[in-house]
Amino acid sequence: MKTPYFLAAMLLTAAVSYAQTTSSYHISAAFAIKGGGGYDYMTVDPASEKLYVTYGSQVNILNKTTGDSLGVIHVEKDAHGIALVPSLGKGYISNGTLNQVLVFDLATNKLLAHVPTGQFTDAIFYDDFSKKVITCNGRSKNMTVIDPTADAVVATVQLSGWPETAVSDGKGHLYVNNAEKAEIDVIDATTFKVTHHWPNKPGTGASGLSMDRQAMRLFATCGNKRLIVMDATNGKVVASFPTGDGADGAGFDNGLKTAYSANGEGTLTVIQELSANKFRLVGNVITKPGTRTIAVDQKTHKVYLPSASFKPATKDTFRPEMVPGTFEILTVERK
Repeated sequence: MKTPYFLAAMLLTAAVSYAQTTSSYHISAAFAIKGGGGYDYMTVDPASEKLYVTYGSQVNILNKTTGDSLGVIHVEKDAHGIALVPSLGKGYISNGTLNQVLVFDLATNKLLAHVPTGQFTDAIFYDDFSKKVITCNGRSKNMTVIDPTADAVVATVQLSGWPETAVSDGKGHLYVNNAEKAEIDVIDATTFKVTHHWPNKPGTGASGLSMDRQAMRLFATCGNKRLIVMDATNGKVVASFPTGDGADGAGFDNGLKTAYSANGEGTLTVIQELSANKFRLVGNVITKPGTRTIAVDQKTHKVYLPSASFKPATKDTFRPEMVPGTFEILTVERK
């Protein structure tokens, strides 16, 4: 993900000023991870106790309850996202500037194959409808479709701008946040052709994306500190809410009917879905700086957020430099 975040304490104060009560949420654990470099996406394995975390040139595998290390997968360079295909016993790591996906064995963590992608492969997910692994490639402004049975590229979806994150409705439609055009593009998961371009207004830009498949609602974080709720059947924006600064990752808890915006300033925006067309802003949970990506455990309802301490930002840096030895994963849950 690419949305900048800010660490100044006054931003946290500003975020709290419009927050409603979030006393039912709290940070219940913090898991320290050794290593170096930047970080990006996390993935919860619904079939096990594993939490996969990308960190620099490695993927750390943690016990999602205790934080104990269950393994480390070393890659050549910048790991970004992880997609899991349990039916085949495989996992897939998007490998950023190397323009490839690494395939690994879920049982042994052994690297199995390299699959070429478009330029700067970032977000990655498994579409349970088409049975394909799909990557979002920022620089080439396209998406790579991989058949996991053969670990071969079977299609490329060209877009009008760089894709940030994508989700599937499980019914034959893919939705991707087109960050450059500030829109959600809809893709047919059979033909892999773009069928619709839906503006994110009143949001600007685009970053995180999550979905309630049952209600057919998309939750997209935007560059102007907004989260929009969109009808996935027609592109109509049905609600819009303010978020904290540096809104980036989006998550949705299917059981609690709750949407989240992970904000780099150090807050977690919580939005309750009351019905398909009615939503309530619960408020902002104070977390820690750097919490810009998110993973939601659909079984335990815990939310995982990355954090660290940072050196002062400069005008020449996209993101502040992380202080070595401070990276950790926070667990947020309801009391």
